[in-house]
Amino acid sequence: MLQDWSAVANEISEWISDYAAKAGITTLVIGVSGGIDSAVTSSLCARTGMETIALNMPIHQDPSQFNLSNRHMEWMQSNWKNTDARTIDLTETYDAFCQELGEQQPSPLALANSRARLRMSTLYAIAASSNGIVVGTGNKVEDFGVGFFTKYGDGGVDISPIADLLQVRSVFIGRCIGSHTRDPGCITDRWTLG
Repeated sequence: MLQDWSAVANEISEWISDYAAKAGITTLVIGVSGGIDSAVTSSLCARTGMETIALNMPIHQDPSQFNLSNRHMEWMQSNWKNTDARTIDLTETYDAFCQELGEQQPSPLALANSRARLRMSTLYAIAASSNGIVVGTGNKVEDFGVGFFTKYGDGGVDISPIADLLQVRSVFIGRCIGSHTRDPGCITDRWTLG
């Protein structure tokens, strides 16, 4: 079974490389949340050998989730020399945005969507400065099943390498390639909502 998932992992990494080569792209930019999908996708990107910029972009993030993201990025850097791990704390930017809204404060869900859009803008700013593309981390159910993503936020990406995979298959690939991940039952993606 592991051999099958190894082949799938290789196929996805090759697809990423081929796409980037045809587009004249040299850098892959990806947000790392501490969740299984971003850990697997960022590892698949790093396996291409292309420059891979992994960004942790906290906004009032729970310390345990922040630390999980950082541990994964450290693991990536220890395994692939082409990986550049960065933390860009967007908390002050987000707070200034909320303050400017004044009395027009939207609902908590709208504010959560604003966080995703701020992260997307950050990913694209980094990609634009490094001849890169933004790589999405959405899986088949979240992005293409129930539509669990923010329009013009975490759904705003150039490519979605694991879009055809159920999350459980991301787990299998993660185990196969040795990605520094935890099983989804242990992961909370609360950073998305706050």
